[in-house]
Parts: sequence; C-alpha cells; structure tokens
Amino acid sequence: MAFDKQLLSILACPVCKGQLVLTQQPESLVCRFDRLRFPIKEGIPVLIEEQAESLSLEELESLK
Repeated sequence: MAFDKQLLSILACPVCKGQLVLTQQPESLVCRFDRLRFPIKEGIPVLIEEQAESLSLEELESLK
C-alpha cells in the first residue's frame, strides 16, 4: 500500500509542527528542522517521536 501524497498538506512534525518531506528510499517522512525520519508502515505514517530515526547532517544533505 502506497502513501497518499495528498496527506502531506495536512500532516506536520509532531515535535516542531513543521512541514514534512516525503522520501522514497526508505519510504518515510522527514522533518528537516529536527532532523528526524518518521517511518511509513503499510502506507500509514508513524508520527511518534520515540519511533523516529535521528539523521546526521550528511544524511539530511543527501536527501536534497
């Protein structure tokens, strides 16, 4: 099941309430401000801070 891209307009980072960016490899939502990657499982974003992966500056830059 694929993530519905129309949801991006209403979803926000649970930490800073900022905009999220959809990435493909792996499919996830990224908050650039907090450098967090939130997983998408079976088409559903898991927006729980404890389950997010912290990104290094190098990883964040590679997503551009």
